[in-house]
Amino acid sequence: MDLKPYIEKFRRRYAEVEASLSEPDAFANAQRGQELTREHSKLRQLMDDGEAFLNTEKELAENRAMLQSELEGSELAVLAAEEIGRLEIQKKRLEVRVQQGILPPTPTDSRNSIIEIRAAAGGDEAALFAADLCRMYQRYAEARGWKVEPMDSSPSDLGGFKEIIFTISGDDVYKRLKHESGVHRVQRVPATEAQGRIHTSTVTVAVMPEAQEVDVVIKPEDLDISVCRAGGHGGQGVNTTDSAVRIVHRPSGLEVRCQDERSQHKNKAKAMTVLRTRLLERKVSEENAKYAQQRKDQVGTGDRSEKIRTYNYPQNRVTDHRLELTLYNLSAFIEGDLDPMIEPLMANELNDRLAELKL
Repeated sequence: MDLKPYIEKFRRRYAEVEASLSEPDAFANAQRGQELTREHSKLRQLMDDGEAFLNTEKELAENRAMLQSELEGSELAVLAAEEIGRLEIQKKRLEVRVQQGILPPTPTDSRNSIIEIRAAAGGDEAALFAADLCRMYQRYAEARGWKVEPMDSSPSDLGGFKEIIFTISGDDVYKRLKHESGVHRVQRVPATEAQGRIHTSTVTVAVMPEAQEVDVVIKPEDLDISVCRAGGHGGQGVNTTDSAVRIVHRPSGLEVRCQDERSQHKNKAKAMTVLRTRLLERKVSEENAKYAQQRKDQVGTGDRSEKIRTYNYPQNRVTDHRLELTLYNLSAFIEGDLDPMIEPLMANELNDRLAELKL
C-alpha cells in the first residue's frame, strides 16, 4: 500500500494539534489539554517513523540502482547488496509502525492484563514448565519496564505451579501479550526422568485485558420515579409527607426504594446512588462472566493437539504453529527475549485488520 498520503495526513493533523496547543486557553479544560498533548506526542512519533520510512525507500532505490550498474562481485556491488538487506528489514519495521497509526485503536490494547497459567497434560513436568513460563513473562515485563503483581497461585510438590495468576501493568501490555493465549507444548527430558527420555507436556496460558470499572450511564427516560408517603412510626412527620422515593430502571428491571430521609430530594439522591451501585455490580459481573468464557475459548482443554507453540529443548527450538515460524534461540526466548516472536504475531494481526478495512 502507498503510505505517502497517510504520512501527509499525519503532518496536517500534527500542525492542527500544535496550533491548538499554542492557544492561550488550550489547558482551560484539563482533560482536553491532556488529550491534545497525548495526540501531539503520538503524531510526532508517527511523523518521525513516516519520514524514516520515506528516506529508507529512497536509499533502497539508490542502492538497487547501484547494484544494477556495478559489475557483479565488485566491491561496490557487494556493499550495495549488504545495504539492501539491512534497509529492507528497516523498511518493513517502519512500515508496520506507520500502518499501526493508520488503523483506529483497539480499546483493550492499552489495558493492563491478567495472566493465568495452568499446568495441563504432563503432571509434575507440566507444573514445572508453568513456572518456567511465569518467569519468562515476568522477565519480559521487567525488560519493558512493566509492573508485575501476583494474585494467586497453587504450587506443586516439585517447585512448579499447578496454577498461577498475576497482573502486568504498563503501556500496551495487552496489545503485546494477547497472542500468548493458548496451549504451550514443551518437549524435554524432565528432571525426574532417570532414563533420559524426552517427555511432552502442555500448559495453558490465558491473557485477558484487565476488567475496568465501567461508568454507568442512566438515561432519565429509562426511569420510572414515583413518590409516596413514607411508612413507619409516626410522631415527627416521617409518614405525613410524600417523601419516600421509588425508582424503577426499566431496561434492567431493577427497583429501588428509599425512605430514610424526611427530604424527598435526599431520598431520591440515595435511591439513585443505590441504583447506580447495583447496575455497576451487574455490569462488572457480566464482564467477568464474559472473560471466563473468553478464557475457556482461549485455552481449550489443554490437549497436546491444541498447541499454539512448541518449545523443544534438545534442539534449542521454539515454533509458533499459527505462523509456522521457528526460532533457534529457545535458551534466550525462555529468558524473556520474546519480541522475535511477538513482533511477527502483531504484524500478522495488523495485516488481517488492514485486509478487513480493504487498505
